[in-house]
Amino acid sequence: MNEHLNDVIQKKIDTIKQKKNIYELGLVTNVHDYILEVSGLENAAFFEHVVIGDKAEGYVNNIGRNTVTVVLAKRNAPVFVGDKVAATGEQFCAFYSPDSIGRIVDMFGQDVMRDQFFSNREKIPIETPPIPIMDRTSVNRPLYTGITGIDLLYPIGKGQRQLIIGDKKTGKTQIALDAIVNQRQDEVLCIYIAIGKTKKEVKEVYSELLSHGAMEYTIILAAFQDECAPVLCNTPSVGVTIAEHYMLQGMDVLVVIDDLKQHADNYREISLLSGRVPGRDAYPADIFFAHASLLEKGCQHKDGGSITILPITETKGGDITDYISTNIISITDGQIVLSAKNFEKGQKPAINYGLSVSRLGGAVQTKELKKLGSVVRRELLSYLESRAVFELANTEEMSEDLRQKMGVGSEILKRMNQYKFEARAPEEMVQLFQELVVVPE
Repeated sequence: MNEHLNDVIQKKIDTIKQKKNIYELGLVTNVHDYILEVSGLENAAFFEHVVIGDKAEGYVNNIGRNTVTVVLAKRNAPVFVGDKVAATGEQFCAFYSPDSIGRIVDMFGQDVMRDQFFSNREKIPIETPPIPIMDRTSVNRPLYTGITGIDLLYPIGKGQRQLIIGDKKTGKTQIALDAIVNQRQDEVLCIYIAIGKTKKEVKEVYSELLSHGAMEYTIILAAFQDECAPVLCNTPSVGVTIAEHYMLQGMDVLVVIDDLKQHADNYREISLLSGRVPGRDAYPADIFFAHASLLEKGCQHKDGGSITILPITETKGGDITDYISTNIISITDGQIVLSAKNFEKGQKPAINYGLSVSRLGGAVQTKELKKLGSVVRRELLSYLESRAVFELANTEEMSEDLRQKMGVGSEILKRMNQYKFEARAPEEMVQLFQELVVVPE
């Protein structure tokens, strides 16, 4: 008996050593679009890679008592009830090639413009373990966007997570593109992650970056509007995993996620079709965890590299208090709020200076910029508050002191205006505002 048992164990060990292709097989019992219910996969693990012949590939999303839920990420042909499903025993992975820099790519290692796969693509995990707290250090280096309203008033540091939030067509993507173009001199690798955009919109972004020489150090990772929800949902994680790969090599990486509201909506769709219990606004209970685990990768690594994340979120009617927006605001280190009213008035960028925040603030600024920014911000916010009160008042009835302050505030706001891709260096910002305000020694 013992000899027989030893023989069985030895055969199992030999099989593992020889890496034979032995798969557990199951059967499709129910099909709902890209969601499958599969029986027979008793040893399946969460996020395990499964294959349905030449028809489709996906991953295990939920494990029940007698069945597992499989989400399809790639489909070449329709899947029917009764089709065989093979569990590979491996984690579902994405693909990446070092040749992706300067290209529009997808999570499967395909060059979208040329419609072909990279020959040197490699498997990469979609999600990686959290970066240990002991491997992180304080954020103290600035990441200049070239935008005065950000670099002077609400600065961003390398390793920071700064939300860009506002209504549709208020210039959210443009701020991110300005930031990418301004990294040309700083040797920062940029990854622009497009979620739910049309091919036309992504090509426009590509053309803008190409014309300003920014595609030399930029990867555009795209999940288009017509892609299935699993691809739209997993692409941001793939982008951050790529960023982590370069950060561990000592590089500074800027990641733009455009936008997280699309990601949340697709995450909700998968959860509802999988039969999970909905929570507030029909989002699953772990939507906060999904966004937190994605954005917490933004950090300054102790070995010198960093990941700066600029997530973009679209609002409706200027409401930044909806469920997803408040979640992301609580995760990030600050937010740049854009206003549709300011945009309509011709203020560009249309930043709402009263609602915008950078929790790091002067920690990533030079002493000169920190002092100047503090005074300019105080004068500007005071002007905006007074303007709301005295908007319809006769200026002749104001006191001389108030009239003078209103004049200074109005001039500050005017000088904050910038057209797209007209970056200002920190020295220019100092010269522009030093004559307007009194900076304490």
